[in-house]
Amino acid sequence: MIRAVFFKNREGLLSGFHISGHSEMAEAGNDVLCAFVSSAAYLTANTVTEIIGADADAEAEDGEMRLTVNEKLTECQTILAGLILHLEETEKQYPENLNVTITEV
Repeated sequence: MIRAVFFKNREGLLSGFHISGHSEMAEAGNDVLCAFVSSAAYLTANTVTEIIGADADAEAEDGEMRLTVNEKLTECQTILAGLILHLEETEKQYPENLNVTITEV
């Protein structure tokens, strides 16, 4: 299962995400849901770090990605909220393969 955990700070602001796992719908490299989630996560991380230029840390390894936003930019909140919505809507279609949670840190 793909697990997408989003983090909110004590002020209620989104501060990043950690996405890990495999949907198990097909073999690695042929899994459409994994490719979909990876693409959305990379788009988000690249938009935050490269387009907006926010103070953020992004890491990607085999099967997981982490983004930590270190400042309170409205643009980052909007982009992260968009990813949450995107993945939550997808989770409705694939509840056995994708789990989205939001946790306070």
